[in-house]
Amino acid sequence: MAHLLHLAASPRGAASESLAIAGTFLDTYREHHPDDTVETWDLWDGTLPSFGPAAVGAKMTVFGGAEPAGEQAVAWRAARAAFERYDAADRLLLSVPMWNGGIPYVLKQFIDVVSQPGMVFGVDPVTGYSHLLAGRGKRAAAVYTSAVWGPALGPAFGRDFQSTYLEDWLTWTGIDDISEIRFHPTLVGDADEARTKAHAVARDVAATF
Repeated sequence: MAHLLHLAASPRGAASESLAIAGTFLDTYREHHPDDTVETWDLWDGTLPSFGPAAVGAKMTVFGGAEPAGEQAVAWRAARAAFERYDAADRLLLSVPMWNGGIPYVLKQFIDVVSQPGMVFGVDPVTGYSHLLAGRGKRAAAVYTSAVWGPALGPAFGRDFQSTYLEDWLTWTGIDDISEIRFHPTLVGDADEARTKAHAVARDVAATF
């Protein structure tokens, strides 16, 4: 039995294309994997801790080989709790609208909270990074949506720092089994056709995820 965690990065509720496609994915996943557990973490629900001065200080304390204390210890416990919720998942679904060419800031906040030494990475001064989530059978699927940018368009319509950044981060942590589901109707495209295709891809990916 596997556990799937949906990281929802859109604040738009029923108006969100990425959440709608994710909903199709989750419905299909439950149908094909009835014994698995499914959890959605709405990154906008207020449970994601901040990563401010105390947390940054704690991170540097850990890098220095010491244990955080005081406010740093409190911030470090919050970061670890967020990481443990994330790490408990065998399967990850991320619904990611494009914001200004990249990802919503709340998803970047999540990444900064959980990307800690001894949690998702180690580092050696000679050999570089080690990817601590590797070799554990974790898989990820990402729903990428945008309204203006599209793969067939030139730089006058923006650039894709959305999927490139997220895929690089997932791979850096050790998760390299990544599926993509895309909805990029662009300003002049056929949105209904693109939407139908995206939901079909979501069903196909979820069935064997």
